[in-house]
Amino acid sequence: MTVVDFERFVEELADVSGEAIMPFFRTAIAADDKAHGGVFDPVTEADRAAELSMRRLIERAFPGHGIIGEEFGAKNENAEYVWVLDPIDGTKSFISGFPTWGTLIGLQHHGRPCYGLMHQPFTRERFHGDGEAAYWRGPSRHGKAQEERRKLVVRPCAKLSQATLMTTSPLLIEPGLRESFHRVEAEVRLSRYGGDCYAYCALAAGHVDLVIEAGLNAYDIVALIPIIEGAGGVVTTWDGGDPSKGGAIVAASDRALHEAAVRLLGG
Repeated sequence: MTVVDFERFVEELADVSGEAIMPFFRTAIAADDKAHGGVFDPVTEADRAAELSMRRLIERAFPGHGIIGEEFGAKNENAEYVWVLDPIDGTKSFISGFPTWGTLIGLQHHGRPCYGLMHQPFTRERFHGDGEAAYWRGPSRHGKAQEERRKLVVRPCAKLSQATLMTTSPLLIEPGLRESFHRVEAEVRLSRYGGDCYAYCALAAGHVDLVIEAGLNAYDIVALIPIIEGAGGVVTTWDGGDPSKGGAIVAASDRALHEAAVRLLGG
């Protein structure tokens, strides 16, 4: 399969997942609680339908590839190529009618993220990257019928005092780590909550400078790593390690900013 064919296949995954999801958005959709009494962790029929549609396409096109999905678990996860899927990253935003959720489609080669795409079908935006470069595609500001494509580049910001920080919610950071997050938050110029996967893409697009979260799974971050790195950003665990397994994650637009944040997070 050529690079062009590969890109077309990932676009097809985004298409079918979006078609499965959009009939449910901003409707009276029911949500089950996967936590069963813990911190509310919703899942909907839209999540399940979108992941199934993507898994079917992958299994038909690449039967030897592995798949790790949020809703239906892992299959052949030690394969050379493994797809990492989150059909709706930000289900809480989805059921609340806020368009900051997205579909994450990541691909790992020998365990390392090599390609990622975030699709927001309501706003008709796609962010994708391969670790070397990253791009945005979406509606043109000059007319609804037109579409634009542009390269993503992070903005320079070496100082915490000049940075805009985002996290989905400090309440999602376990109490033992929350104090460390607030140490960084106290130093930045602006702190905003919400965003889910969209916050990481906003960083890649040069709109924010830091995203700090904890308790992530692989399917929450694998697709975003090649986008952030392709735009020139840095993403690691809080201790500077490999982020591809999830955990406590810090993404930054600038290496000096990342180092300053890691120092406070580990202090």
